[in-house]
Amino acid sequence: MNDRIIMHVDANSAFLSWSTVYALQHGGTVDYREIPSIVGGNQATRHGIVLAKSIPAKKYGIQTGEPVVQALRKCPSLVVIPPEYHVYMQCSSAMLEILKDYSDRIQVFSIDEVFLDYTGMEKVLGDPVKVAHHIKDRIKKELGFTVSIGISTNKLLAKMASDLKKPDAVTTLYREEIPFKMWKLNVRDLYMVGAATEAKLMKMGIYTIGDLANTEVEYLRYKFKSWGEVLWCYANGIENSEVKPEGEIPYVKGIGNSCTIHFDVEDRETAHKVLLSLVETVGMRLRHGNFCCRLVQVSIKTNELKSYSHQRKFFVPTDCTNAIYEEACRLFDEAWKGEPIRNLGVRVSELCGNDFVQLSMLEKDYEKQRKIDKAIDGIRMKFGSLSVFRAGFLYSRLSPLQGGIVEDFPVMTSIL
Repeated sequence: MNDRIIMHVDANSAFLSWSTVYALQHGGTVDYREIPSIVGGNQATRHGIVLAKSIPAKKYGIQTGEPVVQALRKCPSLVVIPPEYHVYMQCSSAMLEILKDYSDRIQVFSIDEVFLDYTGMEKVLGDPVKVAHHIKDRIKKELGFTVSIGISTNKLLAKMASDLKKPDAVTTLYREEIPFKMWKLNVRDLYMVGAATEAKLMKMGIYTIGDLANTEVEYLRYKFKSWGEVLWCYANGIENSEVKPEGEIPYVKGIGNSCTIHFDVEDRETAHKVLLSLVETVGMRLRHGNFCCRLVQVSIKTNELKSYSHQRKFFVPTDCTNAIYEEACRLFDEAWKGEPIRNLGVRVSELCGNDFVQLSMLEKDYEKQRKIDKAIDGIRMKFGSLSVFRAGFLYSRLSPLQGGIVEDFPVMTSIL
């Protein structure tokens, strides 16, 4: 395992960069990366959360995940770019196609991150650092956005390496480099250490990754149980998971979408229409990942910020928009208590591959609808997400495709 060569390729400020590149390629004159700007919500309604921010926006204290309204208070001139999921899919897929020229062992870790197993390829293509620079420069030249690439002997260290220097950089983090490159970092910078774990570690006098690495593993196990040993291993650069080939499922837990509505929804028909706009995006991303789902969940948040949800399994896994929508409506009708609604969400999980679908005499045959879905996906990918939409959204106050949460290829996942 120590002889492996693993690369972690991370698109820099992915959503913002991808929206910028798309806009510039379609006649835009403003580089959003160079002005205070964010991706998130809707510029007309000014609702939703910040999904990505430019470097100039950071100077105003704008944080990823905060409400767009709050970000606009910090910077009234802030440019708000609505999420364009079809663009993100295109950019992610284009990056993946380039990476396939360098290895057939690739794992899509998130929509903007990819692991590449370069082991053995150095004999064919050459030195991994030189090749990584070539990959980085090729993506910049051909696709118009930058990536950072980390190189090491396992996925954990490769990912840590790509975070050491951004943007547009190649960084190594081999085992012998851990003490002077990684151990000096704040313990929060270690993969999988969140705010709560950081607070506990600091109470124990552990402030850096080096402090954690040099703590007795038995003591950590006593404090955190089995999680303590995982933290110790990560701090010491120990991680041996394989790069899972494209098409395997383990790294994706679910695909979700939600939106805050700019008016109180008080009738079932409007709520169903919001659900449809969410399911359209979920279904598109589900098919893009070559997945079917076994479970669908609908979440409801009232105008008094009370939340509840309802879920059900499908008898047969599906990737059909209509099938998911019909079940989502049933779940909503069963769960809704009649209060005014401000936020709705749809999430599908228990994913499996969509290359083989078992038909059932007990359920509708959605095969024709699945073919229509794929045709519409192709049109939207080529001409934009609003190039084809359902007539029911004409003259409505709702977008045909909407939502603010990206969960399909989570920007961070707990499974390496």
